[in-house]
Formats: sequence, C-alpha cells, structure tokens
Amino acid sequence: MSDLESLEAEQKWQGRRFLNDRLDWNLLRTYLVIGQEKSISRAAARLFITQSAVSQSLKRLEEQLECTLILRRGPRFDLSPAGEEVLRIAEEIYGNVSRLAATLKNPLDDVVGKVRLLSISQVQSALYDDFLTEFHRAHPRVELEVEVMRSSDIQSSLNQKTATAGLGLCRFPQAKLEQRRLMRQRYAFFCGKRHRLFGQRRLPLEALQGENFVSFTSDQIGGNLSPLTVFRDQQGFTGKIVASSSSFEEIRRLIIAGYGIGCLPEHLVDIDLHNGLIWRLPPAEGVVDVDVFLMWNREQRMNRAESVFIESFQSLLGCMEV
Repeated sequence: MSDLESLEAEQKWQGRRFLNDRLDWNLLRTYLVIGQEKSISRAAARLFITQSAVSQSLKRLEEQLECTLILRRGPRFDLSPAGEEVLRIAEEIYGNVSRLAATLKNPLDDVVGKVRLLSISQVQSALYDDFLTEFHRAHPRVELEVEVMRSSDIQSSLNQKTATAGLGLCRFPQAKLEQRRLMRQRYAFFCGKRHRLFGQRRLPLEALQGENFVSFTSDQIGGNLSPLTVFRDQQGFTGKIVASSSSFEEIRRLIIAGYGIGCLPEHLVDIDLHNGLIWRLPPAEGVVDVDVFLMWNREQRMNRAESVFIESFQSLLGCMEV
C-alpha cells in the first residue's frame, strides 16, 4: 500500500471513529420512522412534519454516514443492505433510550394536557386495553376524555378538528384523515332464541332468503357497513328490514327479541352463544370482514399530550404489523 493510500485509509478510519461526535441523532430518529413506515409520506404524517423535511433529513443522514440508505423504485423504495443495518441499530438505540428515560423519569417532566378520543361502542381489543394501561402509567397527568358515537360522526368531528383522534370504521379514505388499522371484525348472521330458525343445524344459505332483518343504520349503500347490504342483494334475499339502529347493543337486543335475523361481530357475542341467547346462521365462514381504524386529522395542530398519545399509539400498531 502506498503512502497516499495509507493516509486516505487513516483519514477514513478517523472520520468513522469520530462519527458519534458529529452525528445528528434527530436524523437517526427520522430515519427510524421512515424504515418503520416504509413511506416518506407516512413518516411525515407520524412525525407531524412535511414530506420535504423528511426527505432532507434522509439526505443529510446519508451524507453524514457516507452511504446510500434507500433504493428508490419509482414511488416506492427498498432499504439498501447498509440501510437495513442502520435501521436495526437505530431501533436498538431508541429502545435503550426509552428504557433510560423510564429509569430516570422525573414526575415534574411528565406530559400534561387533555386528549379527546372518539370511539364506536364495543371496541374489544386486548392490544388497545394494554396501550391505555401503559400510556396512563407513562403519562399519569394526561387527562383522557372518551366519547362514544357513530363512525360517520367520528369522521365529521375529526374533519372539523374538534377531537384528538377516533376509533371507528372507515370504508373509504378521507382526504384529511390519517388512519391505522387497530383490529379486524368478522360479521356473521345470527338469530335470537325466539326465532323459528334457532337451534336448526346444517341450514343452507337459501333458508335465510325470505327472513326479515334487523339492520345497522350504517349498512345502507355508501355507509361504513354497506358490504352487508351488498351481500344480501347478491344472495337474492327478499326479507324486509323491520328494525334498525346505529347501536350494537340495540341491534343485539332486537335480534334476541326475535324481530329478525341480523349481522353482528363474531367476537362480541361469544357469551350470548354460550348462554343460548342467539344462534349462528350460515354461511359458516361469515359475511364480511370490517376494519376498525385509529384516525386523526393530519392538518390539526396538536398539544403535547395529543402528539404523544397519537405517536405512542402508532408505534404500538406499527409493531403489531411487523
């Protein structure tokens, strides 16, 4: 090796040796979110900054590390081998920082503020319950207000910026709303113990064609549960809608009372099935899967408590998707 080559190798080694002295750790945090979201736009929404700011942070980090982190393929991109390794290291770093913050936590530094959360009724999710437990433990001075309402009203309130976030159904993307899937519900047909089909086994789907229905008000065409109406129409069902409500509890009550058959989320009626209050009807695989989303307005200015709430919830859902 020549003296010039030796000098260049020494300079390169010295540069990497002192990388930790000049590396902007905020850039690494931004890159971590880019890697987790696999999208510049979603990373910007999660960090509450512009896409341009995210792209500039990525460029600066690549310059500091002197390597390419992402490989662009049109609107999409993949992480380079170096990018994969940097992402792994970033995850380790921020995991350690989180544990350090919890260890040295000072009550005077707690996040303070109010979070207004809108939700549909009967959101049964162990993941959601665990998140609320951990969030309150980490930020006991944040006041949480939860109001139950219909999905359409939740979307309207978020568009009007009158709430922090919402948990509800969202059949079609909303221009101003970000959304992350919390859970998936499978809807199936049931009848109550007073209904003539109760207890009948091996029923063909055709046996339901003339039965009257209890219906959610949102299963009309264009509503969040419109796939239920589409299914009935496709199967040639001719029964009438004899009762309707926006409330799960009232739909359940009317089905048990024998008004007609109706669709309910499978996981919410296990106890009723066990207690003999309702009976599962065909088709055996259920009718349709419907997602429940965490939603918020990307254009809304958040207080510190709201920002921490949404970012913490997103991080949890991101881990669930991996």
